[in-house]
Amino acid sequence: MNKLFYKIITNLPENLGIWIFKIYAAIVSTGFFLLFPKRVLIGVKFYKTLFPDKDRLYHIWCTWNQFHNFTTIFTDRLQIQKSEISYTSSGWNHIEHAVKNKTGGIILMSHMGNWEMAAHLFKKNMPQAPLLFYMGVKHKEQMENIQKQSLTQTGVKIIGADQAGSSPFDLIEGINFLKSGGLVSMTGDMIWHKNQRSLQVDFLGKKAIIPEVPHIFALVSGVPLFIFFAFRTGSNQYHFTITKPAIIKCSFRKNRKMLIQKSAQNYADLLEKALYRYPFQWYHFGQFIQYE
Repeated sequence: MNKLFYKIITNLPENLGIWIFKIYAAIVSTGFFLLFPKRVLIGVKFYKTLFPDKDRLYHIWCTWNQFHNFTTIFTDRLQIQKSEISYTSSGWNHIEHAVKNKTGGIILMSHMGNWEMAAHLFKKNMPQAPLLFYMGVKHKEQMENIQKQSLTQTGVKIIGADQAGSSPFDLIEGINFLKSGGLVSMTGDMIWHKNQRSLQVDFLGKKAIIPEVPHIFALVSGVPLFIFFAFRTGSNQYHFTITKPAIIKCSFRKNRKMLIQKSAQNYADLLEKALYRYPFQWYHFGQFIQYE
C-alpha cells in the first residue's frame, strides 16, 4: 500500500477518510485474492486442515474472509487516530502486576487478531510501562514503516529482525531490558530467517515450526512469560486475553530442552483453541503447517 495515499487519507475528514480507505482496502484485498493463487492455495490448505469435514468451496470462502478481514488492521490503525477504540480483557491484571512490581516479562504475540492495536492501547493505559518489540522487517514495505513509526511515537522501543538474522547484541539488549523490569514482546508463530532457532510442535493434528527464542529468553532471564491475544469483536471493539504468568525454571541442564518444548507446545495449544474461536483472524499467510 502506498505511503503517500495513506497520508492523504489520514488528513481527510473522519467519516470520509475511513470510508474511502475501506473501499480501497476491499479492492486491494480482492485483487490479491484473484492475482496470487499460490497464497490463496496456502489459505485453502490451511482451512482444509482446520475444517476437514467441510468441502473445498467452504475452504475457499474461509480464505476469502481471511484476506478481507486482514484489511481491518489498516482501517483500525486509521480509526484509532480519529476516534476511540473500546476493549474488554481477561487477565490484564497479570500485566499490571508485572509492571507495578517491575518483574519484567515476555509477551508472546501471534499473527492472529491485531497485536498492533493491543500495543497502542497498552501504552495508552500504561504509558509508564517500558515495552520493547522484536518485529520482522520486510524490505520496501511502506506500510510496515508507518506501523513502526506509529508504535515508536507511543514510546515503544522496536528492534527489527530481517532475513539476514538478528545481531547477538540485539538479543543481549532484550535480556538486559527484561532484567531491568521491562516487558519484551516477541512473535510466537513466525520464522523470520532460515538460521533462526526453531522447534516443532503439534498443531491441528500435524506439525508446525515455531521460534524457540521466546521460550529460551524466559528460561535464561527467569521472567514470567505471558501469552497474549488481541481479537476484533466488532467495529472499534476488541477483546484481549492474557494468560497467567508462566515461569520456566530448570534445576538441571539436561531438562532444559524438555521444558522449552513444553512451553512451546502450550503456546501452540492455546493458539489452536483461539483459531477455532476466530478462524478468519488468522493473518499468517506463509506456510505454517508442515504437510507431509
